Amino acid sequence: MKAEFDEVANDYDAQLNRGLSLSGENKEYFAEGRMKWLGKRLGELGFAPRQALDFGCGTGTATPWFFDVLGVEQLVGSDPSAESLKVASDAFSGRYPVSFCLPGEERPESVDLAFCNGVYHHILPADRPGALAQVYRALRPGGIFAFWENNPWNPGTRWAMSRVPFDADAIVIWPGEARRMLGTAGFTPLGSDFLFYFPRFLSAFRFLERGLVKLPLGGQYLVLARK
Repeated sequence: MKAEFDEVANDYDAQLNRGLSLSGENKEYFAEGRMKWLGKRLGELGFAPRQALDFGCGTGTATPWFFDVLGVEQLVGSDPSAESLKVASDAFSGRYPVSFCLPGEERPESVDLAFCNGVYHHILPADRPGALAQVYRALRPGGIFAFWENNPWNPGTRWAMSRVPFDADAIVIWPGEARRMLGTAGFTPLGSDFLFYFPRFLSAFRFLERGLVKLPLGGQYLVLARK
């Protein structure tokens, strides 16, 4: 995964947009949507994170939303691709209180919230327990892990991934599998939600999405889990 994403770091957005074209939206639409929904869920739990980890941060797409939506005070972004970290650092290090590092360099029990989006389908199944252990170590006791993944039940998601070159080797993770995986890693799953049902040409129906979050057909899903 490291070498692959080093090679695409400067072309990441173009490759991603090839997959997102069917939705009619760009990556910022989804990044903001994920973070707003996460903020809603955290608010319902009375949980206000101050320190956060973006595990598998890539080129840092989610960085602004941690501050502008969740109101965190400090962020650490980790990723195995040094080239991606350079792109992220160049874009955000001077604008936000964020630092970037390689996985395993996070300080133990240093963050209230860990976040990942579409990361674990790029990690071989045999290596996923170790990657989950890294997140577990970084979280404080009682901290929350927001685990976002692409939903294999959604045909649009499958089509989008087929058009993204860096997803060519992806091994999808089913929602039930994600919950079991997190439980085995020592987390307590708190619930699952499904988002992103309607592309832009059906945006008039997006007001329905809040009532559909338990229907497992949205383009992505979120599993919240507590350490």
